[in-house]
Amino acid sequence: MRLPTKVRYGVRALVELALHAGDPSVSSQEVGARQGISPKYVGQLLAQLRASGLVRSIRGQGGGFQLARPPEKVTLLDVVQAFEGSLAPVPCVDDPAVCPRSAHCATRDLWCELKQAAEKPLRRTTLADLARRQRRKTAQA
Repeated sequence: MRLPTKVRYGVRALVELALHAGDPSVSSQEVGARQGISPKYVGQLLAQLRASGLVRSIRGQGGGFQLARPPEKVTLLDVVQAFEGSLAPVPCVDDPAVCPRSAHCATRDLWCELKQAAEKPLRRTTLADLARRQRRKTAQA
């Protein structure tokens, strides 16, 4: 399974916000500079994350972005779904009605297992977990 660039960079942007969760806000320029992502692309990512309810924007002098929920309450599955929707490899996993064979299809069972396996580590990993990992790695460097 290959995740698109927008998911990978979106996670990096959110980890940056999680690292600064106590701050009033972080500008998109700061996020971009710290994460090596162009400011224009960070703006697009944060706009999509705002639309999905994962971040909120703060207007005015000193404005920027902050997480809409505590980092402990945002899973990587939330992030991936914000950008990509379901991780189901085929449509019948989420909606068996799309295929008349769903009830007796052995391959659908496999596709369901694949989705569950992909979601498991994403569901149990939060932005707080990744922020802790990032702090450790930064300290080691």
